[in-house]
Amino acid sequence: MGELVGIFRALNVEQKAAAVGAVLLAVSTFGPFSFVEVAEILVALAVLALLRARALGKRFHLPFGDGTVIAVAGIWSAALIVVRLFDRPLGQNLLALGCAAILIVAGARERAKRPPDDIPPEPRRRPPVPRDPRPDAPTEPLAAPAEPLPPPEFEPYRPEPGEQLRLGGEGGEGGEGGEADER
Repeated sequence: MGELVGIFRALNVEQKAAAVGAVLLAVSTFGPFSFVEVAEILVALAVLALLRARALGKRFHLPFGDGTVIAVAGIWSAALIVVRLFDRPLGQNLLALGCAAILIVAGARERAKRPPDDIPPEPRRRPPVPRDPRPDAPTEPLAAPAEPLPPPEFEPYRPEPGEQLRLGGEGGEGGEGGEADER
């Protein structure tokens, strides 16, 4: 049970809605049972299997993307429900159509969120450490500097020995002696 909770937490909002719609679609099949209900349960299980695989980080490509597949599963379920519209109670049919609508909307929102051929990105890897190009260089990577060097044109101010720093302008303002340092 803890694994199911972890899987559900790993899904995004649209995928969670699709999972809830798929579970409710399977629940809506209780009652008179035929091949249509079997097909609805298979659709629900397929959507749940897809969402579980994505939550576990499995990488595979579906034509037109996950959202389209979920939306088509909802459309197919709605078509199956309409076929059996008069053989089941009205409340059960409305519940099943609502579940199919949840799948359609969740699939459409998932498709709008991600491009159809979107494969999740590779995990970011650290770039390789540069190696010394000399043939006699040691095989260990070069050490990266701890701090960046200042730009070459920057030279910090270093006063001459005995020179006093003055605040203010030239001509002795703010200091004694009236000598100004011209730099």
